[in-house]
Amino acid sequence: MKDLFTAAQAVIAGIAITAFIYWFLNFLVQRLPERIKKVIEPYVFIGPVLLLIGLFVVWPSLQSIRLSFMEEAIDGSTTWIGFQNFKDLFAEEYFPNMVINNLMWIAIVPLLTVSIGLAIAQLANNVGSRQEKILKSIFFMPMTISFVSAAVIWRYIYAYAPEGEGQVGLLNAIWTKLGGEPQTWFQIEAFKFNNILLMVILIWLSAGYAMVLLSAAIKSVPEDTLEAGRVDGANTTQIFFRIVLPQVWPTAIAVFITVLIGAMKVFDIVLAMTGGNYNTTVLAQTFYLEYFIYGNTGKAMAAVVILILAIIPVMIYQVRHYRKFEAAR
Repeated sequence: MKDLFTAAQAVIAGIAITAFIYWFLNFLVQRLPERIKKVIEPYVFIGPVLLLIGLFVVWPSLQSIRLSFMEEAIDGSTTWIGFQNFKDLFAEEYFPNMVINNLMWIAIVPLLTVSIGLAIAQLANNVGSRQEKILKSIFFMPMTISFVSAAVIWRYIYAYAPEGEGQVGLLNAIWTKLGGEPQTWFQIEAFKFNNILLMVILIWLSAGYAMVLLSAAIKSVPEDTLEAGRVDGANTTQIFFRIVLPQVWPTAIAVFITVLIGAMKVFDIVLAMTGGNYNTTVLAQTFYLEYFIYGNTGKAMAAVVILILAIIPVMIYQVRHYRKFEAAR
């Protein structure tokens, strides 16, 4: 209770300080000559945001890059070793498998998340208002759960008990009822099946987010275009793929990229479910293990730099895509 009260105080204090800063800046700007005010006003109000981004995003990123080329001694001193941390990381036996796992996460999770979210959004928009609200609430509910909490829930779904004992895990209970033997699902490495089981958790968590945004995009499709399609004799499937989908495509791309970035950074689901065992490790988990468990700062930062380099092209594409979309409106 004391921790909750302290957290509430911190939130209230942060909001109050932020409000005061903007009020004070506005107070100063309003007293400047009109010509000067028009020039500096945008920079004054965006300045605190840029400062926070610089302090909490840019500076830590630069420090991570610097430390990736360093070796840290027990006393905290650092020595320049060039690309040795990267070489050590690339030489790890698990590295090739880890890269394959990450590629699977970023290929499968965003695609299925957007596809499922789009399907649910389209179905929800075709039912009554009350049913739509209930349906959307059910599918959005997982978004309120943390990744670790979701992992705990799905641990029970995938749980294993020896044959002859009661199956606590829902998946094994269904499987044994169908005549199969209980399976330790996370030990099934063939075709990366255990990794796919982990991906299901993130898809379950993210599909509601995709549904909400895509549903809003579908509702914004002009009724005139839909009616024109019906007049021309298009059926429901043709209307969706030839009229609705092209108009919600920019939103679908934005959702895809957002989920993709989340999939690239995932580690808590893997850590909570398998700990990276059975060839399920991912890049972000490598950072966690190297930094917090093994105390190897340089190698951990090398993993971070690789992750940053992988995310930057995606971010650039997202910005360019957004600009093209805005220019076309």
